[in-house]
Formats: sequence, C-alpha cells, structure tokens
Amino acid sequence: MAADNKTAAEAAAPAEAAAPAPAGKKGTAAAGKKGAAAAGKKGAAAAGKKGAAATGKEADAAAAHDVAFDSADSGAAKTYPMQCSALRKGGFVVIKGRPCKIIDMSTSKTGKHGHAKVNLVATDIFTGKKYEDISPSTHNMDVPNVSRKDYLLLDVGDKENPFVSYLFDEKSGDDKEIKAPTEEMREKLAAFIDAGTDINITILSAMGEEALMEYKTVNTESSK
Repeated sequence: MAADNKTAAEAAAPAEAAAPAPAGKKGTAAAGKKGAAAAGKKGAAAAGKKGAAATGKEADAAAAHDVAFDSADSGAAKTYPMQCSALRKGGFVVIKGRPCKIIDMSTSKTGKHGHAKVNLVATDIFTGKKYEDISPSTHNMDVPNVSRKDYLLLDVGDKENPFVSYLFDEKSGDDKEIKAPTEEMREKLAAFIDAGTDINITILSAMGEEALMEYKTVNTESSK
C-alpha cells in the first residue's frame, strides 16, 4: 500500500507541478498583450515621429518655395515672355535686342496650312529708331519691363557738363544725375532753376538703360 501511496503521490506531483501551467499561459498571454501594446505604442510613436518629420519636410519645402517667389519678386527681370498674339499697339516689345514701343501691328496668314503671322512696327524707346519684325502669333516674344518715374529737379549743369541732378530718395535725401537728352531741354530746365520754379522730370528705365524723357512744372501738364 505504501508503494501504491508513493506511486499515487509521485503521480500526483507532476499533476500539481503541471497545475500552474494555466497561470503560465495567462502570464504569457498578458506578457504578449503587454509586449504588443508596447510595440504598438512604440510603432505609433515611431510613425508619429516619421509623420511629423515628413510634415516638417513638406513645410520646409513650402517655405523654400515661398522664399524662391519672394526672391523673384524682390527684383524684376529685364524682360518677360508674352505670346505674340497678345501684344498690342502702344505696348512694348523687344526687337533685335532693343526695348521698343509698338506703333503698328497687323495679322496675316501664309499658305493653306500656315500659321497666322504678326507683323510688328515699333520704335526704340530711347533712340526713336524704327524696327520691324514678323513672328508666328503662337510664339512668345520678350517684353521689356519699363519704368516711368517722376523726380524733383535739383540743379542743371552747363553746356560743357549737360547733366541734371534730381532728388532720387525723399527719405534719405539722396540725389542722382542724368544727362539732358538735348541742349534745348537743358537750357529750358536751367531757366526754370534760375526762376525758382519747381520742376519734376520723368525718367524712363528699361533693360539697364535710362533716359530723361520729359519735364513738367509741379502739378501741371508735362512738356518735352
């Protein structure tokens, strides 16, 4: 009987040892869930950081894009493209590398399958020289950025030094000089200075060149 009891006890021992197995499974499951949760949080955090990094990169790219446009707007180019068919009489165009004002234009077709052609007649805005050009209506042509600004006349030089000075910046008081286009205009401007008359001069700028185009007494009509 003792042997039988021992055998029963020995038989019971493995059963008792095996009894904690459910707890092991439960612990393993809990550990698995905890690990999965941790991994999930870690993955979510990593994904969040990655998403944030991507968003940051997109924001940086957008900022760089804005900066590029700001830089482009900070200084106008000498010319910009325009489709030939969009040009208008009285407008500006570049012909043979010169900034010109269009004085006449017409459109014609050449051949059965030919594209419409635009015939342009223009004059150099600085020299007055006449230019002509023909271009397909769908092609782009360069148009000069033309600036016209009025400045207060300060002083006029003599015949040997035919330059006039003008107030370039009212805030700083800076002045600049420009050559009078003709002796006749220089003499008229000098007479206004001697008489104490306030005069505004109009300066035209385009493609790196500038010229004194006309003048007018303050608050009156312009003269050339």
